[in-house]
Amino acid sequence: MLQVSNKNTSKSQCFKFRRKVYLAAVTSMFSIAVVLLYAAAFGCCAVINIAELRDAASKNTKLRYENIPGDSRQTGSQKNHHNSIIRSMQNFQISNGDEDSIRQENLVKFQSQTLENKNVINHAKETEKQYLLEKKRVKTTKTTSSGLLKTNKTAEKRLPDAIIVGVKKGGTRALLEFIRMHPDVRAPGPEIHYFDRHYNLGQEWYRNQMPPTIEGQLTIEKTPSYFVTKVTPMRIAAMNNKTKIIIVVRDPVTRAISDYTQTSSKRPGMKRFEEMAILDNRTGVVDTSWGAIKIGVYAKHIERWLKYFPLEQICFINGEKLISDPAGEVNKLQDFLKLNRVITNKHFYFNVTKGFPCVKKPEGSGNTKCLGKTKGRKHPYIDPKVLQRLHDFYRPFNAKFYQIVGQNFSWP
Repeated sequence: MLQVSNKNTSKSQCFKFRRKVYLAAVTSMFSIAVVLLYAAAFGCCAVINIAELRDAASKNTKLRYENIPGDSRQTGSQKNHHNSIIRSMQNFQISNGDEDSIRQENLVKFQSQTLENKNVINHAKETEKQYLLEKKRVKTTKTTSSGLLKTNKTAEKRLPDAIIVGVKKGGTRALLEFIRMHPDVRAPGPEIHYFDRHYNLGQEWYRNQMPPTIEGQLTIEKTPSYFVTKVTPMRIAAMNNKTKIIIVVRDPVTRAISDYTQTSSKRPGMKRFEEMAILDNRTGVVDTSWGAIKIGVYAKHIERWLKYFPLEQICFINGEKLISDPAGEVNKLQDFLKLNRVITNKHFYFNVTKGFPCVKKPEGSGNTKCLGKTKGRKHPYIDPKVLQRLHDFYRPFNAKFYQIVGQNFSWP
C-alpha cells in the first residue's frame, strides 16, 4: 500500500515538473517572438528614416550645386564635407544601443545641414543678383569727364554714309558745321582726300580717318575736290553705291571770285582776276583752262556723277540760300538723310561783320560759333564788263544744269 502511494506521488511531481518546463518554454518562445517582432518593427522604421535622410540629403545637395552660379559654387573641401555626410547616412547601421537617441541625433544633423545649405544658396543667389546688376550698369553707362553718365553703346569707325563732294568755295565747310550740330551726325574735321589723293592707302586707312559712331548715327565726310576729279564717282560707287552724295552749288561767277580770293591770299603777286579769267580783252574769250573757271561748269561734272549715282541719291544745296536761310537748306539736308529736324532757325544768327550766319550751340547755352577767319573774306573789285562776260559764258551751262537736276537756282 505504501509502495503504491509513493509511486503515485512520484508521477504527480513529474507531471508538475514537466508542466513547469513546458510553460517556461512557451513563455520563453513568446518573449523571444515579441522581441523579434519589436526589433523587426524598429528596424523597418530605422531603414525608412535612413532612406528619407539619404534622399533628402541627396536632393538638397543636388539643388545646391545646380542652382548656384559658377563663381558662387562650393569649394572642393565643402563638396568633400557633404559627400562624407551622405556616405555616413548610407552606411549607417542600428546598433544595440538606444535607437531613439540615434535617430534624434541624425535628424538634428540633417536639419542643421539643410539650414546651412539654404544659407549658402541664398547668399549665392544674392551675389549673382548683385553681379548681374553691376554688369548691366557698367555695360550701359559710362562716366564722362564732367562726371555725367551717358549711354555707352559700342562705337565703331565706319565708312561714310554720305559725302559732301563739292563744290569748292560753294559753302561746303559751312554746311558741314551746320549739320554737325545734329546729335546723329559725326564727321572728321579735316578734308580726307582719299578718293583723289590717297586712294592707294586702301579702304581701311580711309575707315580709320572716320570718327567712331554708334548705331543710329551717320558718318559724313567732306572733300570738295571730289566733284571735279574724274575717277572719284567710280571709286565711291565701288566702295558703296548706296552712299549719299551732297553737292553745294552757287553762282559760278561768285564762286570763281571766291576761289581766286582764297588763292591770292596765299600767293602774293598773283595776277588780277580779270587777267586770269579773260584771255583777250578785245574778244572777251574766257580762259576755260583755268581751274577757277572749269569748276563752275556744273553740267559737265554732274553728268559724270549720274553715271554711277541716281539723281534721287544726290542732294543739291543752294549756296546762296545757305547764307540767307541756313535753317531752310539744313532742313532739306536733314530730310534727305532721313534725320529728325533737330536743327532749326533758333540755332542760327547772322553775323553782320562777316556777312555770314553763325551758329548757337549747344541749344540754350548762349554760346556761338562762327567759321574761321579764312571764311567770308572780302572779295576784290572786279570790272563789271568782265563779270557780265562771265555770266554770259556760264548761262547756257547753268540752263543745262537746271534741266538735269530739276532745280532752278536763278543765277544771273
